[in-house]
Amino acid sequence: MKRILGKLDPAAIASEQRAMLRFLVILTAASTIGLQGYTILFNNFAAEVVHLNGSQVGIIQSVREVPGLLTLLLVFMLLVVREHKLAALSVALLGLGTGITALIPSYGWLIFTTVVMSFGFHYYESTNQSLTLQYFSTSVSPLIFGRLRALGAISSVAAGLLVYCLGAVAQYREMYLVIGVLVLAAGIWGLLQDPTHAGVVPQRKKMILRRRYSLFYILTLLSGARRQIFVVFSILLLVQVFHFSVRDMTLLFIINNIVGYILNSLIGKAINRVGERTISSIEYSGVIMVFLVYAFSSSKYMVMFMYIIDNILYNFDVAIRTYFQKVADPADIASSMSVGFTINHIAAVFLPALGGYFWMMDYRIPFVAGSALGVVSLIAAQWMRVPAKGVETGEMGELAATITPRPLGGEGQG
Repeated sequence: MKRILGKLDPAAIASEQRAMLRFLVILTAASTIGLQGYTILFNNFAAEVVHLNGSQVGIIQSVREVPGLLTLLLVFMLLVVREHKLAALSVALLGLGTGITALIPSYGWLIFTTVVMSFGFHYYESTNQSLTLQYFSTSVSPLIFGRLRALGAISSVAAGLLVYCLGAVAQYREMYLVIGVLVLAAGIWGLLQDPTHAGVVPQRKKMILRRRYSLFYILTLLSGARRQIFVVFSILLLVQVFHFSVRDMTLLFIINNIVGYILNSLIGKAINRVGERTISSIEYSGVIMVFLVYAFSSSKYMVMFMYIIDNILYNFDVAIRTYFQKVADPADIASSMSVGFTINHIAAVFLPALGGYFWMMDYRIPFVAGSALGVVSLIAAQWMRVPAKGVETGEMGELAATITPRPLGGEGQG
């Protein structure tokens, strides 16, 4: 636990919160290993064993995003299941979907297991964010988010090493089973835990959409669109245009996650020091630059460097959630995180196909569009306001819609 916290002041974590932190640490590591293990093996398994064509693989990738759109259903599930139990159950579902993937090597079965795995992953991500915002203060939650992101990065490397070692002695069925059983065991462990305490505000068990949360919704939607361009087209650029080999991509994957492990824990500290608006402004300014370099650079090494910068900048989106924590009614967090997760995935349904159409016309078009999204995000971020100390969250939230942007700088929290 001390290694996860790093230099985080132990006094900042109350004794009753340590159980929740341990709970989130173990389930986050398991969730990351499950997702990365599944993803690393998927393309080779689909091609070599199931013999899928490109169209079938594309359909599976689209189907995988559907559970993200349906995350809003979590609100209704919380009527019958406590949120921490739902988080553990989601990780167990992720492990189950991963473990059974190779049992029946067929197209239909692969769609089914992908949906099961994806429901588990997306539902855990939503409950993980919600629990972090509920159980930790506005000054501590950015640090926790940063540490969990760092843990996710090193867990991704561990998943890669696990697959590499298993690949020398096992077939796809055994590799998927081993990874699935490990993740399922963590989920079952979580189901047996009760990391909650009585000091947390009870959550509203209904769908909540509020006008004063409009900026959160807008930034979340834009973040999801930017993420799709990064995930789909930046990798396509490296492989198709700059002819990166499998070894090149593997090395880049390792470098990305090592850099993420080192830097992610610093993002939370930066949020506390300079505020969400400044961090988000840095992120979106960087996004504009990165996508323009993607579009117009002819240097393989420059594009590779931009890919690493792009991956770092994406982790700055923690500021969107910590901003929401500071302006929201505490009872709205669980519902709003599930709604936000759904909004984040709207772009995943149509953007890859639309971007692919424009890619065939000119590969630069998706990146120029991504740069334009960065400009819109940068403008929107200037309306980010958090309550001054002593101002009630609900009152400040109602004022947020009428306040005008001011020059970049601190958040005026003092």
